[in-house]
Amino acid sequence: MQGIDEAKVEAWLNANIEGAQGPYTYDLIAGGRSNITFRVTDANGLQMVLRRPPMGHVLATAHDMAREHRIISAVGKTGVPVPRTLGVCTDEEVNGAPFYVMAFVPGIVLDSPEKGQLLPEHLRTKASEDLIDVLADLHAVDIDAVGLGDLAKREGYVERQVKRWSTQWANSKTRELPAVEEVAALLAANIPEQHGVSIAHGDYRFGNVLTNVENGTIAAVLDWELCTLGDPLADLGYVGIYWTDPGVPTMRFNDPSGLPGNCSYAHLVERYATRTGRDVSNIGYYKAFASFRLAVISEGVYARYLHGAMGDQEVDLEPLKLGTETLAEGALRALKGNI
Repeated sequence: MQGIDEAKVEAWLNANIEGAQGPYTYDLIAGGRSNITFRVTDANGLQMVLRRPPMGHVLATAHDMAREHRIISAVGKTGVPVPRTLGVCTDEEVNGAPFYVMAFVPGIVLDSPEKGQLLPEHLRTKASEDLIDVLADLHAVDIDAVGLGDLAKREGYVERQVKRWSTQWANSKTRELPAVEEVAALLAANIPEQHGVSIAHGDYRFGNVLTNVENGTIAAVLDWELCTLGDPLADLGYVGIYWTDPGVPTMRFNDPSGLPGNCSYAHLVERYATRTGRDVSNIGYYKAFASFRLAVISEGVYARYLHGAMGDQEVDLEPLKLGTETLAEGALRALKGNI
């Protein structure tokens, strides 16, 4: 199995994971440019999940296994549903890169309209609301009490992020897009006051949680590699970038929210406000910020493919190119009050 040194990993699992016994089988759950996730089954049928950085040369800071393990372990002390962590290995001699192991949680990642069909229509409202309730609960976690108070700077999150992504745009753009420049200027000129500091997941959506399709609840929140401390409304705005109100033509192939039975985004924003007591009247700004960030990321990926940095993979570049433009236009609409 590529990404697993089976002999060394087996020895490590035997020695460090309570109750585990080799030999083990490994099944790839998710791979690619993000962290690689394997389902591990031991000799007695015990299932676990092993997560490691992507193959090849990557920035260690972007795929910090010990940091991700620390975050999930801390959040696991709360009522927010996450897999139980079982162990972390930082010795690269074992598998060529650090990795960590967590408990296997049953559920389905609803990362497409097709997957969304696996959730019965009568449970979709419940699942949509639970997605937001879990986010609200995450943002209510006392970061000091769970040991994450030093995870990152607490203040100035949006200001730092706008500067960072504006610089990234200048460094990666392949053409002039006035909409992106306008959004960057408007975001920088209207930085909102940060109301408190929370754990900010950074990539929160149906595609990064496990959903129990039997009862319409969120079984576990996954993919914590972008997690930091920051303005909680940034996560709520990010949900809106992926969200499609039922009845509206879907723009996202990797999100199921446009299916009948799901809530509108406005309903979710109001539910979050009721649950947290936070002022969400400026949510359009945060949605625009999230859209701007994704536009810059999209342009960066487009630029790497365009310049051959991704090898000889045959990829249709037009959707990537148009994606940047669509996201920038969406950010402008959000800034003008159309959430």
